[in-house]
Amino acid sequence: METIIKKTNEADAIKLASEILKKGGLVAFPTETVYGLGGDALRPEASMDIYKAKGRPSDNPLIVHIADTKDVYKLAENVSSKAEALMEAFWPGPMTLIFNKKELVPKETTGGLNTVAIRMPSHPDAARLIRESGVYIAAPSANTSGRPSPSTAEHVIEDLNGKIDMILDGGPVGIGIESTIVDMTGEIPTICRPGFITKKMLESIIGEVEIDKALISPDKNLHPKAPGMKYTHYAPHGQLYIVESEKDESVVTDEVISKINSLVEEKTNEGYKVAVLTTKDKMSSYKCENIILLGEKGDGTTVASRLYAALRECDTIKADFIYSEGFNRDDFGGAIMNRLIKSAGHKVILV
Repeated sequence: METIIKKTNEADAIKLASEILKKGGLVAFPTETVYGLGGDALRPEASMDIYKAKGRPSDNPLIVHIADTKDVYKLAENVSSKAEALMEAFWPGPMTLIFNKKELVPKETTGGLNTVAIRMPSHPDAARLIRESGVYIAAPSANTSGRPSPSTAEHVIEDLNGKIDMILDGGPVGIGIESTIVDMTGEIPTICRPGFITKKMLESIIGEVEIDKALISPDKNLHPKAPGMKYTHYAPHGQLYIVESEKDESVVTDEVISKINSLVEEKTNEGYKVAVLTTKDKMSSYKCENIILLGEKGDGTTVASRLYAALRECDTIKADFIYSEGFNRDDFGGAIMNRLIKSAGHKVILV
């Protein structure tokens, strides 16, 4: 298959992408979180094609992207007042809500579940594509399953060129990690995937919100509520380890720095290529040829926007071993640590 690649600001790009979606084809497109791989959410065969292109397990539900809040009521049952309050506060934006689905939504799109995940992206190109196509777009991240999610069109091309109909290039995304997922089907709303919209932000609107403890714990024996979160995600080709302080995971102590430097020296002497993921304030502390900057320690938004690109840089340099500092597990830091822990396959070294 020859994949069409166009900039979103080209005159016919959105129109062509819309026609492809209407015919049941697949289009990768930018959102404010990461690039998505889109197909018609109401066509079972389109959803199956998404799973096939990504190599994604078919029990991992797809998120349905909409451009108007009223469409929720066409796709979902039992939309509560709390859900409506969250939609009013955070849509369009990086929040996905899980509802009981209507028969209209095929189980091929929902991973066989009786629930449907819905979000309204704020990225103007994504909103325009949904509106012009007239299609509810089922879209996971536009990467090979298990690989770091794409924050640029180049990442999508690397993974999916020749496997899908079209890639819309809208430049680098803003947030850089996937949307917060909130399950609204229970008595107490539950965060099934942390993201830019934090627990504190949600609770400021609707009161009590639970978070699935398996999401940010290094304990691989804890099983997450959301089916998709049980799989290894975001992983570079090399072995990634997170090194943290036993006393305070969010603080990069002298002992953490010393341990990372010791591991770097050991693996380098054994002939391996090694990389260190760090923040700007600690870059000079490490004795490693390949220092990859994640952002500012106190600014989670810079770390999130760089995280997946940094993991792909590790692949570009063919790093065999990668060592990363840890981050605060509160609020947005919890979303970053969720991705890092999944990337590392729960390999955490405490010092």
